[in-house]
Amino acid sequence: MTVANTAVREISIAHSPDSDDAFMFYGLATNKVRVPGYKFNHTLTDIETLNQKAIKEAFYDVTAISFHAYPYLQDNYALMACGGSVGEGYGPMIVSSRKFTPTSVRKVRIAVPGTLTTAYLVLKIFAPEVETEVVPFDKIIPAVAAGEYEAGLIIHEGQLTYANDGLIKVLDLGQWWRDQTSLPLPLGGNAIRRSLGTDAMITTTNALRDSIQHALDHREEALAYAMQFARDLDTTLANRFVGMYVNERTLNYGDDGKEGIRKLLDMGYERGIIPYRASVEFVG
Repeated sequence: MTVANTAVREISIAHSPDSDDAFMFYGLATNKVRVPGYKFNHTLTDIETLNQKAIKEAFYDVTAISFHAYPYLQDNYALMACGGSVGEGYGPMIVSSRKFTPTSVRKVRIAVPGTLTTAYLVLKIFAPEVETEVVPFDKIIPAVAAGEYEAGLIIHEGQLTYANDGLIKVLDLGQWWRDQTSLPLPLGGNAIRRSLGTDAMITTTNALRDSIQHALDHREEALAYAMQFARDLDTTLANRFVGMYVNERTLNYGDDGKEGIRKLLDMGYERGIIPYRASVEFVG
């Protein structure tokens, strides 16, 4: 009697507990998207922790990363050709309770969400001399509102809610980047472990693309799922935030999106912010 081979390959996936990532992975996380012979296990962790973990351990098969972190982990990971969060003339913001100009804010201490975030990289390209201090991303707005810092660099849903705490926008770095380069600002992507082998890397990348497409095709259901991760956002704002960072560009970076990734990492290297030149390689 022949016994069928029922072995299932398990793929570990780690991403941040944010509404846009939850929306993106909705299809896979809820088994709406299935791949014969594969099982996908999900872990949710903040992006700075994922950056550090990928660099130090290469622990997860698929991990969300800040593009800033890619040069540090490129030996063990390649970039998936889908799953990116890209700012189309918008992105991380410098906010404050006081009025600063883009010039004067360079002289104050700014709370930042982590030194491997893309937000930090763009800030240092904008203002190499600026003084920073790392603060958990969800504590930056309260800390600035309380006067602990003169300004803060905000990411995630805070880009839509900072005014609720009496803060004002000093500079949108996504708009600044667009003005400087005429390119979209690539913020975060998904990396896949090279040791999985070519076939598994391609199959898993295609599964993520299918998950993104499923969410876009079933927006109401995917948004309802993502709402459990939408910090301080009502449905209208959550839908707006998801639309900013999960869209057709998430399915395919496009030539200008890929150029933006390379430009960002090349500038970081050439200005001495990143110690390694990136060799950007896409899977799928």
